[in-house]
Amino acid sequence: MVQKILRFKNKHPFLFIMAIGIMLRMIATLFSKGFGMHDDHFLVIEQAQSWADGIDYDKWLPWTAGNTGPQGHSFFYVGFNYLVLKTLTVFGLHDPQWKMYIVRFLHAMLSLLVISFGYRIASLIAERKTAYRVALLLAVFWFMPFLSVRNLVEMVCIPFLMYGTLIVLRQELIRKQNDPGYHQTSFLVAGFFLGLAFSVRYQTIFYTGGLGLAILIAGNWRGMVSTALGFLASITIFQGVIDLLVWRMPFAELIQYVNYNYNHAYEYIINPWYNYLLVIVGVLIPPVSLMIFWGYLKEWKKNFLLFLPITVFLIFHSFFPNKQERFILPVIPMLIVLGYVGWDKFRLASVFWQKHPRFHTGLWAFFWLINIGLLLAVTPMYSKKSRVESMSYLGKYPDINYFVVEDIGNEVLRYPPVYYTGQWPRFDAITKNVSYAKLAKEKNWEILENQPKFVLFYQENQLQTRVDSMMKYLPQLEYETKTVPSIMDRIIHRINPINANEKITIYRNKALIP
Repeated sequence: MVQKILRFKNKHPFLFIMAIGIMLRMIATLFSKGFGMHDDHFLVIEQAQSWADGIDYDKWLPWTAGNTGPQGHSFFYVGFNYLVLKTLTVFGLHDPQWKMYIVRFLHAMLSLLVISFGYRIASLIAERKTAYRVALLLAVFWFMPFLSVRNLVEMVCIPFLMYGTLIVLRQELIRKQNDPGYHQTSFLVAGFFLGLAFSVRYQTIFYTGGLGLAILIAGNWRGMVSTALGFLASITIFQGVIDLLVWRMPFAELIQYVNYNYNHAYEYIINPWYNYLLVIVGVLIPPVSLMIFWGYLKEWKKNFLLFLPITVFLIFHSFFPNKQERFILPVIPMLIVLGYVGWDKFRLASVFWQKHPRFHTGLWAFFWLINIGLLLAVTPMYSKKSRVESMSYLGKYPDINYFVVEDIGNEVLRYPPVYYTGQWPRFDAITKNVSYAKLAKEKNWEILENQPKFVLFYQENQLQTRVDSMMKYLPQLEYETKTVPSIMDRIIHRINPINANEKITIYRNKALIP
């Protein structure tokens, strides 16, 4: 068996790498349930499924009572998920977890394009052996399978960015070498796919702008104009027309997104300008990350067409006040491609590295040891398990129209993913800013019909005291069950407590559900 695998690897190295990539992503599809961050669930799945069920849970649409106008959300990617979930619903699949298996599978298949495009881009600027290694890194980097199955716009936009880049790079190489096969219309196609990336994640405009500038500096102004026209055609269709139909105003959501980020840039996570450099160095595992970054810098002149868009994207995000780690993800695969190619060229030309091959091998052995360990731990990770399972548990009861989250120790609500109830119940939260008495009075719990059917107590700190306080207003609460975080949830919380992963204790209101 092993001999057959080795023969296949030697005969079909790229297919072998793709097989590894597929296997890892299938593991993530099957086992990596839940959601990674707030945005990849609440700004995508929650909204899309509510539309599929004929309601507008978060009031995004103008005809929904309570809507206050555009909120800055691109409807393109959410609309794709709506079509998928609606189709599954029409065919009789209603279980939330089973629908997410299919959603994760589709994203896993899309992510395989990242491996393929990375290989093809690398093969244009380096030897095929180097391109195989680039593809292997994109297939097995510890964070790739887990993030590839998430509904994260920063990941979903990557295949479109890479395909547009691949087309431009190939055409520019053909043009410079005066080879047959140069087509001006290819730049239109490239621009169209870069526009799709923009419609998924608006900030990719800085990568596309850098790419267009690089084409212009290379002396191909016609190619730059064609790319820009393809880009404008794409965003006009998927942003302008959609918003015109919804809001009677083209680009309404984009305009609101820009306005909101301009006026609220300092209200989120503020980190120093070099924060993303530290993130890249850490995520790509030093010292290999430093080697990749050095290779990226070394290639600035020879592969300026790839270097400039990555750099423009990094510079914008480094100096924009709001910094969250996931924002930098769209250029990570391209950084790996260019960085590894640059490092390999540098190493082969370096007297020091040629004299110390064992040292170089040892550095990579250290990388693979750490990477494989993280890969095994993170790929099957059930993220935010307690919150997801608590909602799945409530979904076992019919007509759950109202529940309460009690998280008195926190100021910020950690939203319950109500999608997993299979229903659309309302909920309120008791936090540091909302007392028991205040909420009971506002919701008029003295009337039985106004009371919640369940209360979910986040965390176990002084739990009995909190339950007793709640029972002053809901005297017939009874312990029901408890949901706990996954092992990786607990480990991540220990490493960084900002990643709140809580035990949730569920109490049933016997007055409403005997």
